[in-house]
Amino acid sequence: MGLWSDLKILAQMAFKPVRGGSHAERMESFYGGQAEGYDDFRRRLLKGREELWAALPKPEGGVWVDLGGGTGANLENFGPEISRLERVYVVDLSSSLLAVARDRCRARGWTNVECVEADATTFRPPEGQADVVTFSYSLTMIPPWYDAIDNARAMLKHGGHVGVVDFYVSQKHPAAGLQRHGWLCRSLWPVWFATDNVFPSADHLPFLQRRFETMRLEERLARLPYVPLLRAPHYVFIGRKA
Repeated sequence: MGLWSDLKILAQMAFKPVRGGSHAERMESFYGGQAEGYDDFRRRLLKGREELWAALPKPEGGVWVDLGGGTGANLENFGPEISRLERVYVVDLSSSLLAVARDRCRARGWTNVECVEADATTFRPPEGQADVVTFSYSLTMIPPWYDAIDNARAMLKHGGHVGVVDFYVSQKHPAAGLQRHGWLCRSLWPVWFATDNVFPSADHLPFLQRRFETMRLEERLARLPYVPLLRAPHYVFIGRKA
């Protein structure tokens, strides 16, 4: 993948209208033309995913659910430890991205991974409960994000972990210990990302901290591809269901 692939993806993001009556149809409208070059571009755009996967526990014989898992690229961060898990579910509403995920699983021989076209607000693993649930740059693309978080909490076992990495902006007056972004940052990024149906929120992180015991939290700024002068805020959060 190179500059031409990036330009096609950027054109798709910037100019192609997102259409559809349902969230699933809008997701497929947005991602359908990007699936082939999706992983390479997002690897440079979306920071913190490797750190999140490295920090999360990987329980022997456990069940892991990746909500909004797209092409399954996050599974690459498991490495050989993926074999420790009994079952992994990659859940997404985009059939185009899941087709890439299924090809990836076949190529890697991941027989314990299942790719499921389903809604993150309602999906439950057949086992009933999960040991780990993750959102990797997907929470900002789920309109009823609070339902997705509550669903993650409901499916987790007691003592299970949720991991989230995503864009965000701070509240104007954040709680003690949390970073405070300036007015320009809080105003720019929601408008910037909203053109692609990505909605960084000041409420995601406080909501996560109310629903889970905070085990790890890092708030960062990172450069975007082809936009060297601007840095977008993102966070890495690991919480535990008490």
